[in-house]
Amino acid sequence: MIALKTMGSIITTEETLQERIKELSCLYDVSSVIILHEESVTDTLDKICSILERAWRFSDKAIIELQLGDYYFSTSKLMPEETVFQQSIISVFNESKGYLKVHYPLGEFSQNDFLCDEQKLLNKVSSDISSFYERHLNQEKNELLKRNMERVDRLAILGEITAGIAHELNTPLGNILGFAELIQESTKEKQSQLDCAKIIKAAIYSREVVKKLMFFSCEMPQNRRFVEVVPVISEALSLMGPNFKKAEISYEFDYQDPQLEVQLDSIQFTQILFNILINAIYVSPKNSVIKVKIYVLESDFFIEIADQGPGIVEEFKSKIFEPFFTTKPVGEGSGLGLSVVHGIVKSHKGDIFSFDNVPQGTIFQIRLPLKTI
Repeated sequence: MIALKTMGSIITTEETLQERIKELSCLYDVSSVIILHEESVTDTLDKICSILERAWRFSDKAIIELQLGDYYFSTSKLMPEETVFQQSIISVFNESKGYLKVHYPLGEFSQNDFLCDEQKLLNKVSSDISSFYERHLNQEKNELLKRNMERVDRLAILGEITAGIAHELNTPLGNILGFAELIQESTKEKQSQLDCAKIIKAAIYSREVVKKLMFFSCEMPQNRRFVEVVPVISEALSLMGPNFKKAEISYEFDYQDPQLEVQLDSIQFTQILFNILINAIYVSPKNSVIKVKIYVLESDFFIEIADQGPGIVEEFKSKIFEPFFTTKPVGEGSGLGLSVVHGIVKSHKGDIFSFDNVPQGTIFQIRLPLKTI
């Protein structure tokens, strides 16, 4: 049998083949862990270290050490001054962000006990970790951009409906001021007490309206839970009431089951409704009707919002869900609304389509699973 010398060690051809098999198995297992990554980044990196430990020639003595940003892990208790090691630098976006090391106990082993192929393997795994971590950072960045886009869109929606809400607040605020003046002038008569009750009721109403606006505009993580959708839709239509009135149009809400429950984020679902309804109101002619219909087919929930506007020009139908695409005049639309709607629907594992209404207008149809988890 031929004996080979690698980095100062004598190793037979048979041993070389065995080590090569271990290295290839390691690369396969590391690739599998990265491809199947569904856990936290730290859990995946922990698994990679455990796999790597088994690939070295003296695996029972090998200690893997990995440092990447704030993450640090070693497979065993480590005293660096008492070891010899191989290492590979981990670069993220062409900047050094950490290292991957394999240690042997000093005294039992020397630098000559490491194989040349082991260094190549270490470099390859470091490269795989770099690519994996870069994808993770890009995904985080995309999620942040998506959340920011949703927040900008929510603020834009608030700008559109604030005028209507302010009008709604004028009446209860007028009551508060009027009855407050009466209290100052009156005694402890029963009528005065009744007036106080009216003041309290009006104040609570005003507070609840403002609270809903604040709740809608604030930033929060997606929270999908089972909610009754009819009250959510009814509330959205009610909040849009002044907008319907100003545009001199009406709406119809068609549903079969008033207690229908769907697993969704009610705030994001309300955002979907506001976006589509605002667009529908914008294109609808006076005295027309916007129809909102919900129904269930098998395990899916459907909502359709139909307007009687001019419809969508054929050349624009493939672009309406693209960010910043709008047919509104400059200053009247950001082009984010339907793009955000599309993103929210997809995050709920659903679909959104638009098609022509008959005889005139557009229908937006949204399909969401009744249960997403």
